[in-house]
Amino acid sequence: MALPGESAVASRPSPALRAGDGEAGAPVTHQVRTEEDLLTVRHAVRAATVEAGFGIVDQTRVVTAASELARNAYVHGGGGTLTIEQVRGPAGRGLRLVVKDDGPGIADLDTALTDGFTTGSGLGHGLGGARRLMDEFTVHTGAGQGTVVVATRWTVR
Repeated sequence: MALPGESAVASRPSPALRAGDGEAGAPVTHQVRTEEDLLTVRHAVRAATVEAGFGIVDQTRVVTAASELARNAYVHGGGGTLTIEQVRGPAGRGLRLVVKDDGPGIADLDTALTDGFTTGSGLGHGLGGARRLMDEFTVHTGAGQGTVVVATRWTVR
């Protein structure tokens, strides 16, 4: 749910974790402040997908989404963090990524999720592409409030 002055978009709502299911491992947070951090995040997410039991295609999907989201936090949000969390739910095991930045926020989220829209020099597929690669995807943002993206992919759907 969005706070006052905040935009939120959710696609494929996430199933609630049942009591007792909990996490498969403690969340790990990585700083995203430099180009080198982007590479570190990619490697950490790849390792987490392997540990969670994803096949090679889903590993690539999750790593690609994480890379796009981390780059957005770095380029548009002035840096931030990416937290990797292994989760369990009714559908099985999964991996949740939480990307936060303290940047200017996204003024028009619907437009930003549209393929081809960019405020930089990219192709404009990052945010919408990341959403398509994950099973669950939520964005909390608002002008001057930064952005938080929560994206989850399940090993069994």
